[in-house]
Amino acid sequence: MSTNHQFLSSFQFNNGLTLKNRIVMSPMTTMTSFYNGMITTDELNYYAARAAGPGMVITGVANVDASGKGFEGELSVASDDMLPGLTNLAKTIHQNGTKAILQIFHAGRKTNHQILRGEQPVSASAIAAVYPPDSETPRAMTVAEIEQLIIDFGEATRRAIQAGFDGVELHGANTYLIQQFYSANSNQRTDDWGGSRDKRLKFPLAVISSVKAAIAKYATAPFALGYRLSPEEIETPGIRLEDSLYLVDQIKTEVDYIHLSMGSYKRTSLNDKTNTATLISQFAAHTNGIVPLIGIGSVELPSDADAVLADGADLVAIGRELLREPQWVQKVQAGDEGSIRTQLSPTDMTELSIPPVMQTYLSTSFKTVMQFTTDGKKNSYQDELAPMEGFEKKLQ
Repeated sequence: MSTNHQFLSSFQFNNGLTLKNRIVMSPMTTMTSFYNGMITTDELNYYAARAAGPGMVITGVANVDASGKGFEGELSVASDDMLPGLTNLAKTIHQNGTKAILQIFHAGRKTNHQILRGEQPVSASAIAAVYPPDSETPRAMTVAEIEQLIIDFGEATRRAIQAGFDGVELHGANTYLIQQFYSANSNQRTDDWGGSRDKRLKFPLAVISSVKAAIAKYATAPFALGYRLSPEEIETPGIRLEDSLYLVDQIKTEVDYIHLSMGSYKRTSLNDKTNTATLISQFAAHTNGIVPLIGIGSVELPSDADAVLADGADLVAIGRELLREPQWVQKVQAGDEGSIRTQLSPTDMTELSIPPVMQTYLSTSFKTVMQFTTDGKKNSYQDELAPMEGFEKKLQ
């Protein structure tokens, strides 16, 4: 098998941060942190089993404030108490020269009062999410709460720097709070934080500014700021492709990379069936030569990763496939493509350092996307949203 793949070559961001290759481990929910958001040994072992190969590993989400906790077992970066564990996490990922990115977020309305220990979820407006159908109605955030949360994102970035990470990624995708502020579905405010598209964009831009200020103040080495987004929503009203491309145009000189969130790299528009160009190619037309673009979506074989780069992306994110095959990069480098696992046996999950709670999560909420050997089904998600794009039911 050929080992002459572009994705095995090194890559340098505009700020000087250099990756040993162009493969990125995408952020995935483990549900394995302690009740208070501290890292666990199971979680460290999970990352250790996968960190040596990719050029960059993006962690699962870490909440920047207790009100933003979206599910049980979620990582937190909301206080300095988290620094020892986060430092261990960064060190674990750094093996073999891999760069470590901490994904930070606030769940907004994508949580419930049980997870928040009796507190009502908050969002841009008091509108319940359409998915899942039993979503709770959040409380609209006050202006003071919005301004404090913007500060919280900056403080989370400071902690990521102090813990030794190489960057943070703002989770502006999968219908969490940053996306909720930009979407007309969830943001129907009438003050300066909602209304027109530019007013709905005010919160994401303010968070970016807060994070950049923290980087300028605390970072002593190249530190990346990434932004993840979902290309489209299917709700009406909701974010359409034009809105996401507009968002990219507003932030592409302010961040170090753009990271798409979607279940298939072959996906075209879900809302406009007359638009047959791939989403990756359409975003690349706006990012090429300005900001690196991370493509993603059911990448399983080297040929898939080649196709993502050929379509205009600069980096390739791999998620579920690295659960099935932690040694994916190493096997490609060794010309051992034939041994790459593209299915997952339930009996192998412990051997693959998948934590017990995550095993349950994958076997239930994520069952349709994991390609278990015992299932026999394979969904492409080329023409529909996948569970991880804001539709999965988190364990209670």
